[in-house]
Amino acid sequence: MTNIRNVAIIAHVDHGKTTLVDALLRQSKTKLGKQFTDTSELIMDSNDLEKERGITIFSKNASVNWKNTKINIIDTPGHADFGGEVERVLKMADGVLLLIDAKEGPMPQTRFVLKKALELGHKIIVVINKIDKPDARIEYVINKTFDLFLELGADEETAYFPTIYSSGKHGKAGLKTNLSKMDDISPVFDAILEHIPAPHDDISKPLQILITNTIYDNFKGRIATGRVYNGTIKAGQEAAYINRDGVIKKFRLTSLMGFEGLDRVDIKEAHAGDIVALSGIPDITIGETIADSSSPVALPVLDIEESTVRMNFGVNTSPFAGLEGEFKTARQIRERLFKAAEADVALTVEDGSSGDLIVNGRGELHLAILIERLRREGYEFQVGKPQVIEKTINGKLMTPYEKVAIEVPEAMSGTVMQKMGLRHAELLDMNTENGIVYLLFCIATKEFFGYRSQFMTDTKGLGIISSSFLEYREDKGGKFERMQGSLVVHESGTTKLYALVGAQDRGILFVGPGISVYKGQVIGMNSRGDDIKINVCKEKQQTNHRSSGEGTSEHFNTPKIMSLEQAIEYIDETELVEVTPKNIRIRKIDLNSKF
Repeated sequence: MTNIRNVAIIAHVDHGKTTLVDALLRQSKTKLGKQFTDTSELIMDSNDLEKERGITIFSKNASVNWKNTKINIIDTPGHADFGGEVERVLKMADGVLLLIDAKEGPMPQTRFVLKKALELGHKIIVVINKIDKPDARIEYVINKTFDLFLELGADEETAYFPTIYSSGKHGKAGLKTNLSKMDDISPVFDAILEHIPAPHDDISKPLQILITNTIYDNFKGRIATGRVYNGTIKAGQEAAYINRDGVIKKFRLTSLMGFEGLDRVDIKEAHAGDIVALSGIPDITIGETIADSSSPVALPVLDIEESTVRMNFGVNTSPFAGLEGEFKTARQIRERLFKAAEADVALTVEDGSSGDLIVNGRGELHLAILIERLRREGYEFQVGKPQVIEKTINGKLMTPYEKVAIEVPEAMSGTVMQKMGLRHAELLDMNTENGIVYLLFCIATKEFFGYRSQFMTDTKGLGIISSSFLEYREDKGGKFERMQGSLVVHESGTTKLYALVGAQDRGILFVGPGISVYKGQVIGMNSRGDDIKINVCKEKQQTNHRSSGEGTSEHFNTPKIMSLEQAIEYIDETELVEVTPKNIRIRKIDLNSKF
């Protein structure tokens, strides 16, 4: 049996996890496919959405050999909405590399992932990353990290964590902060071998594997990835599958695979402590157990934090329905959503009362990524306004609250404080350093909806905002209503420049000229609080004479093209977002409403 280390890399979003894993893979001389010869692309962010957004959404496995030791590296998402992924994969690891930005220090998601790692009793190595930043403040960051460990109840041994300094971008690391004296990334590998314990799993006990991920393969069917906790597994052997309800069924494995670099490779057997992928069990889902067929014993089912936000998904019912999507029937949408829920434990799907589907997720971004994935696959559907999932405990209505961390230039902090105040946010902490104000708020999730895009506008893109679920608290009845009404299309047709120039004084338009629109579609935001109908399809009346200079003084402002997230944040209870592979439209639920 080879020497093994299982290590997860955890951090707040954009603190450089994936870039560091990239350096580890390339410098360990791991065999990579031809598609990874371009060094400007991150190996682990292989999904199109991940490349565009620069964030990790799906956790991934990689394996490298270093000094005769097999190191299984698990890259995890940093955004709070994908915490379901983080919780799962931490079960596969024996220790973690906690990455912290040398300028920003510990952030809300750092707290979330560290808390999970400490609960599992993992050994933690702190990596202070991005030390090449001109405004890095390493001493401050280490002190803040130490405070966070103590705050989360770490014992003395864990709180005095080993520290490594690195620049993932340059592929260098060291035990001292001087970048010029660093040669390569090897100190990270050496620290893993020194501080992360080898698996304590027992090879002599009956087989037990905990499944932490599933994907679908056209040739092998469902492939389940998990860690061998006890025993030995061989290709082609009979095994017992124990589902969430404790029902035991026997199956013969059709393939057994290990990891080499990023690739799955067929292997003959695997032992306790290793991470494997296998196929042959069609119904297996995340959190379930594969056990010895003669004496099956289930491992504890993975317990994942509950969803806090829900959205209604339904068949597109607009006048343009069926024109742009490949998959548009209720059956196709339903099948795809249930398939997504199988692969993502933080996502649940249930049938609604009026034929639509209710999808529960971790947050707006979590659901927005799901919607974006579906539209790219050719699906056409409509979604309603996100709603928080409230619950009654001891006769009291409880609503989810979030902790929101904000970094903003001092000159813009007043606007942020005012806007968060309107949403009844509670200021927990505030400090100023080098002209940057750091704010920490606690706010009801339902009142936080829709603020992100407004925040980016208010701070001219210079602010940083991040949030994570805090807890359920008693609902105080606060509600944030949208201040502006909508500009709604009066009659179907094609937008004309003449009509749009006249309409732009009413507010901010979302469409330009030459766009097909239908009656009841929302094409702008009114500068006042009520909805108004406008005719954007009327043409200028022709006359048989024109005066000199006519029309030259008219100016049409560039419309604000709404992204999917902006559209979801914008809509109120009377509106829907129509999602197709080609367009994102906002519309009234009742296209003929008279307001």
